[in-house]
Amino acid sequence: MMIKNFNLLANTEVKKKALKILEVGLTAAQPKNFLKAFFKKNYILLGKNRIFLSNYGKIFVVAYGKASDSMAEYVSKKINVSQGIVVVPKYTKSSIVSKKFKVFYSGHPLPDKESVRAGKAVQKFVNNCSKGDFILFLVSGGGSSLLALPDKITLTEKKHATKLLLQCGATIDEFNCVRKHLSMIKGGKLVQNMNCDGCALVMSDVVSNDLSVISSGCTYNDNTTFSDAMRVITKYSLEKKLPKKVITLLKRGLNTKAMRPNRLTIKNKIIATNQDCLNAMVLKSRSLGLTTKVYSPVKDDVSVSAKKIVQMIPGKKNSCIIFGGEPTVQVKGKGKGGRNQELILQILKLIQNSDHRVVASSISTDGIDGNTTCSGAIIENNSSSLQEISSYLENNDSYSFFKRHGGLIKTGPTHTNLMDIGLIIKY
Repeated sequence: MMIKNFNLLANTEVKKKALKILEVGLTAAQPKNFLKAFFKKNYILLGKNRIFLSNYGKIFVVAYGKASDSMAEYVSKKINVSQGIVVVPKYTKSSIVSKKFKVFYSGHPLPDKESVRAGKAVQKFVNNCSKGDFILFLVSGGGSSLLALPDKITLTEKKHATKLLLQCGATIDEFNCVRKHLSMIKGGKLVQNMNCDGCALVMSDVVSNDLSVISSGCTYNDNTTFSDAMRVITKYSLEKKLPKKVITLLKRGLNTKAMRPNRLTIKNKIIATNQDCLNAMVLKSRSLGLTTKVYSPVKDDVSVSAKKIVQMIPGKKNSCIIFGGEPTVQVKGKGKGGRNQELILQILKLIQNSDHRVVASSISTDGIDGNTTCSGAIIENNSSSLQEISSYLENNDSYSFFKRHGGLIKTGPTHTNLMDIGLIIKY
């Protein structure tokens, strides 16, 4: 079981059903389920194109993101990898067994010194490959922080900017738009001096499934500008809060023609999305006898997303709403929690005085929700007052609420990342 405290939480039949559906969604997110479709005996299959690896001298792998180790481990069993680099979050234990890979344990969600070391190592690795070689990039969400190479600003300044963007309620598209313009490797710059052929297999952790956004598009052409980045800064009133060097760099870019890598240098292919998890969950839900419908993508602020999801709760019993995506959170308090825990607490607030009898749950497929070690939460209608719920929400302290009342879901790092999945069962 991926949900480590499954038995503890499954204290009613309806909760047991909910957890079974979530478990199926988490299992569906494992990279091996998707990668097997791309690796054949003698070639990599990319749509109608076949990349025959026998045409190349050496095959190198560069993997970064929360699923990088599990992706690289699978690939190393299917093809003859000469050498590779894997970059994972520092709070995980890499699943890599092969000694052909150098593993970096970097900071997330804030970059750290190891993120910079990894960024430099990957850049050097890519630039040093010979013309007859081939580089396979294995990309998943989280790479924006795990690979860091600040451009004309310090790591401290980059961290400060990252923290502000995390807390202001910006979407991941907006967030990464800014990050790309503060980096020497993001926005396709990692591969602009690459001498050999290559391709990138990408697991999407963004609602838009935009290749230029996932892990800040290190291997893909950037379609945003410095003007776009400054618009994000203005939208969230960050200009006076950000370090002066960050603002100076962005404003200087307004008058500078940006270098853009050659789009033909490397082929990028999305191999998995949040929808793959939802599809598996729908099948499981219906097999358990539940009338099921889907709401996707969840992408608004948690309070707005909660309202939209609750509005979908049907009048009939034995019904299930399955949802997925990634809501945003504006952090104003000093509590502990994450977008999944906060979303469920918002839902509880809305149904508390209603006639609905439901179980609601939301979890991150990567296993880490916000600044906690939990993946999310599950809750039934309980006896909490609206005043109590509201006070926890005002302090962004959903973790403390669920710790007190029960319902925290624990998976630990899952070695994958396809955004968030959740459900509501009406009973």
